[in-house]
Amino acid sequence: MRGCIGDRRGAAVVEFALVAPVLLVLLSAAFDLGYAAYAAAAVQGAVQKAARDSSLQSAATDALDDAVRVQVAALGAVPPPAIDRRFYRDYAKAAARVPEPWRDLDDDGACDGGEPYTDTNRNGAWDADGGDAGTGGAQDRTVYTVTLRVPRLIPLSGLVGVPATREVTARTVLANQPYAEQASYAADPPTGRCK
Repeated sequence: MRGCIGDRRGAAVVEFALVAPVLLVLLSAAFDLGYAAYAAAAVQGAVQKAARDSSLQSAATDALDDAVRVQVAALGAVPPPAIDRRFYRDYAKAAARVPEPWRDLDDDGACDGGEPYTDTNRNGAWDADGGDAGTGGAQDRTVYTVTLRVPRLIPLSGLVGVPATREVTARTVLANQPYAEQASYAADPPTGRCK
């Protein structure tokens, strides 16, 4: 027994056994964060390219959306990405995302229950962000958004309770090319009732 007390052989193995799990968890988290940054950058790049291409007069938006889906497929997105386009008349409106005016009769902060609204963009519906669906026309500002869920690089969900996937959203705003005069609205916008 006296020989075992002063014996230092094997101490490194015991110390490594104590430190290794913590080191592996930290390395796994670092790799996962790095992959998340890579996924966000890859999606943002695909979105910016599609937005630039869609601002051209001859752009076929379905083909551009398909190109984005192909580019982000390598990330293992499940389900396929959700792609949204909204257009505004200028950058200030795109940034502000102000809802169309309505009379909030029940003070719930939502346009519902037949409350009257002013259809400033004349699309026949109340819009919470003041924009209109689609790419718009000449000189309109288009907000192009792609949202997808990508699996984590290292599945830690069983160990530390994190979700198995991570949501990645990329958004960009670009002006459509000035190939014609920008459309304008009539002086008096129509009104409607919220649903």
